[in-house]
Amino acid sequence: QQRDKLKQYQKRINVTLERERALARQLLKEGKKEKAMLLLKKKRYQEQLLDKTENQISNLERMVQDIEFTQIEMKVIEGLKIGNECLNKMHQVMSIEEVERIIGETQDAVEYQRQIDELLAGSLTEEDEDAILEELNAITQEQMELPEVPSEPLPEKIPEASPVKNRPKAEPVAAS
Repeated sequence: QQRDKLKQYQKRINVTLERERALARQLLKEGKKEKAMLLLKKKRYQEQLLDKTENQISNLERMVQDIEFTQIEMKVIEGLKIGNECLNKMHQVMSIEEVERIIGETQDAVEYQRQIDELLAGSLTEEDEDAILEELNAITQEQMELPEVPSEPLPEKIPEASPVKNRPKAEPVAAS
């Protein structure tokens, strides 16, 4: 408000200065040099007042900016204060010991679940694994028994094969 009032005051002074300058010219034309000189002194004094008013306006604007910035700072500090209070309340609810206890319980629960998963998945002991490997080797040996090979020598010349039409049909192999 003060700034606005000072600006209005400046406008009035500027109007007065223009009027007095015109009046001083008229007085000089009429030959009234002393009155013109007095009027110019008054004009000079008002110009100095105008400069002082400009400085006051600058000071007021600077003060307004400082106040606005301080208000912002106060809001930030209030926000920090509220945040700090919230953190302190949370720390009172959750102590380090409580967090360590919860972490320990969680690790125990994970280990317990792992053991259950192993039991359900049918995890075998090392002895069971060894028995399974022995059984696998025995099955593999059975499959490796080959049919007997004829002991007579192969003929030197292979007889010519008969046409496809006269070939005997292959008998189906039984699955074992």
